[in-house]
Amino acid sequence: MARINTNISSVIAQAHLGRSQQELNLRLERLSTGLRINRGKDDPAGLIISERIRSDIQGVDQGIKNAERASSVISTTEASLAEINDLLNSIKGLIVQSANTGANSAAEREANQLQINSAIDSITRISNTASFGGLKLLDGTLDYTLSGVRSSAISTARVNNASFVNAASIQVEVDVVASAQVGALYYNGATAPAGTIVSSMTLEIKGSTGVQVITVQSGQSLTKLVDAVNNIRSFTGVEAELINGNVNSGVVFRSVEYGTDAFVDVRRIGGPGQPADTFDLYKFANNAPVPSAAPFDWAGLILAGTLEQGDRDSGRDVSALVNGNLATGRGLELKLNSPALGLEMVLDEGLATRPTATPTTFYITGGGSLFQLGPDVTALQQANFGIPSVAASRLGGTKTTNGVEFLSSLRDGGSNSIVEAVRRGNDFTAASSVLDKAIDEVTLLRGRFGAFERNVLATNVRSLQSQFENLTASESQIRDADFAAETSKLTRAQILASAGTSTLTLANQQSQQVLQLLG
Repeated sequence: MARINTNISSVIAQAHLGRSQQELNLRLERLSTGLRINRGKDDPAGLIISERIRSDIQGVDQGIKNAERASSVISTTEASLAEINDLLNSIKGLIVQSANTGANSAAEREANQLQINSAIDSITRISNTASFGGLKLLDGTLDYTLSGVRSSAISTARVNNASFVNAASIQVEVDVVASAQVGALYYNGATAPAGTIVSSMTLEIKGSTGVQVITVQSGQSLTKLVDAVNNIRSFTGVEAELINGNVNSGVVFRSVEYGTDAFVDVRRIGGPGQPADTFDLYKFANNAPVPSAAPFDWAGLILAGTLEQGDRDSGRDVSALVNGNLATGRGLELKLNSPALGLEMVLDEGLATRPTATPTTFYITGGGSLFQLGPDVTALQQANFGIPSVAASRLGGTKTTNGVEFLSSLRDGGSNSIVEAVRRGNDFTAASSVLDKAIDEVTLLRGRFGAFERNVLATNVRSLQSQFENLTASESQIRDADFAAETSKLTRAQILASAGTSTLTLANQQSQQVLQLLG
């Protein structure tokens, strides 16, 4: 058919040439960008999933950077704590040297005190100056803030971690369910004559600190026995007291400390010719609580089976529920370790020994340091860490007869300075206890940092790196262009476009043949 108004062949050729040109442009675009998906129409479903994967990749990448930065913070903090550890160890040597009063002069002890003062000042200085990028590390800025802690119930409290998800503050309730106890042995002094030692005897007194032997003479008051035991309490860890404050009620031998590690062991020793009368001691069966009502009813307690004979008794650790979770007890100490809340407390004797007491409550109102370790901002991908102040006024909190004392008490003029220890009869026990507690606190803090860096940060980085690799590979498989396939398709598109152009030229020329019909 010979028509000139409509060139169907040309229209068909134009349509195919357009499609070929679009295919050619698509291949050129993919080869120039390296991406198979450049806009939504290229692959709508692929675009959606790839963008989600891209978001995951970005979060994982930032999680790796966060963990590495947290590791740098921990390393910086731990380096400062290592210096404090060295200073504390040097103080330990100076205290031990100063306790050797028989071989050093007052001038030497004074020189040691100057060194102790300098070391304590340096510890506080490090606490105030240790920082990372302007963030104070050891001055208590990163510690948790507590409110409502009653000293009559809790001597010291330290929060290691706390999660504030959906809460501005955290209420902590401590409910003692089993009392802390000392090891205790009871001696009935009701034999005639009442309140006196019937016959001379030699006693071996053994406790968690050591063992000593004392000899008491017949006819003496039980008060003398109590005095003899208390005079060596620092050597044995055992003290004595009149039951109900009355010599006629007998004597109780007690371990100085609470808990299963504390014990009291009292035995009568001697060879042939020992008097026939016995030295019978009793203890409460199954760590039954000591009755508070006076007088001490020997006959009733023995008859009821509450008291049983024995010459050794151990204490008992406190047991308590903290926010409904059973905390680990050791003596008067409580520890709770969970992702939501981790803390350490030393209970006051008044609370720890009274399971019927009203639970005590305090609040964690803020503070701490939060490390975002995962790609999603959720509690499961965060780690909370409390970094307490290590100033001398905060380290080594130990309960003594003067109350809770800290490392700063070892400075010149403090209650545990060398001069004060010498004045108390060369008794460096309190100073040594405070110092040992300070060393333990710093060492345990370094251990917590090390465990956090090794078991949390390092494993988190390795896990996220593996996740990053797999996500990147998945995103590449969906979104990146396959150059081998694209170049092959580019060649095909080029050939089709060239052929389409030639075909369109022929189609346009075909209409001119109508002119031949006109002659």
